[in-house]
This record gives sequence, C-alpha cells and structure tokens, in this order.
Amino acid sequence: MPVPALRALLAHRRRQQRLRDKENASASHGRRLPVPTSIMQSMNTFRISGLPASPFLHLFGQTDDELAAHGVTRSTADAKPGFPDRIELRDAEPGERVLLLNYVHQNADTPYRASHAIFVREGASQTYDRLDEVPELLRVRTLNLRAFDTAGLMLDADLVDGTQVENLIERLFANPAADYIHAHFAKRGCYAARIDRA
Repeated sequence: MPVPALRALLAHRRRQQRLRDKENASASHGRRLPVPTSIMQSMNTFRISGLPASPFLHLFGQTDDELAAHGVTRSTADAKPGFPDRIELRDAEPGERVLLLNYVHQNADTPYRASHAIFVREGASQTYDRLDEVPELLRVRTLNLRAFDTAGLMLDADLVDGTQVENLIERLFANPAADYIHAHFAKRGCYAARIDRA
C-alpha cells in the first residue's frame, strides 16, 4: 500500500477509536460503577454496642429501699458529661435519673472475669448498635481498650484519647486472634462498651 494511503488509513482508524471512546464515556456518564470487593469489605470494620436493657428492666421504677436491697443506688444527673448510660451509650441529660449498680462485664471463666460499677439511665430501652460510628460518650473521654480472644483471655491493651479511638481499634484487631474489645473509661476504670469486628 502506498505510504499516503497507509497514513490516511491509520488516521481514519484513530478517528474511529476516538468516536468509540466518546460513546463509551457518554454511556457510562451518571452510572455508578461497581465498588471493588476489597473496598466494600474494609468499609465496615467495627461495631460498637451498648448493653441490652432487659437485665435492668426490673429495677426501673423501684423505690430507693427496694433498689438498696439489690445493691443499687439512684441518682439524678446534674452535669453533662458525667453520668454515662451503658445501654444507649449517651450521657444522661441533667435532670434524668440514673441507676448505679455493679455489672459483670467480662463473664468469661478466666482470671480476667470482672465486674465494676456502671450507670444505666432509668427508662433506657434502645441499645446502641452502630457500624463504624463512635458515640460522643466515648469521644469526649480518655479510654482504655482491652482486646480479648475467644476464650476471654486478654491479648493486649492500651490507652487512647476518644478522638483517636479508631486508630487503636484498628491496631488491636490487626491481631487475628483478637475476637472482641472492651472499652473502659480510663480515669475510673469502669466498663463502657463492647467493640466487635463487623
């Protein structure tokens, strides 16, 4: 084929390819492209949950004397933050009533079995349960995170400012043996919430 004709043919093919590219771009405009599986898997990395309300329902509405028989005291919140409810994972509003009681938060039959004092807001019913969200109750406090394996043995623990808690969650869960994490308030050491892999 003569050189001028070859050049003309190549130029024609390039024009045709540009037209096809434009058509493909136009057809895909406004259409959501599929998200790679690896990205989808990393989008939900942890789940934070509060305590179920059911173990405490029988205490709501009892008299102070009846509560005392269970080793429970009633208070009225007079500051915020200051009275962190472990069911809905929010600080009680001033004027709301809370119960202070001892709760077994680590029920494993190991040396790490533990209980501590916690607040529950009287009347709380909606257990906090969110993916990749940190409640304000944890954000505004210094925390102690403790990672446990499936047998309930502690593998690792560290302190973290609540504004940076995701970084420590990621580091603790980088250990494949870590099954779940307990979050504690660092100052008084009391249990705050549970963190699981999502």
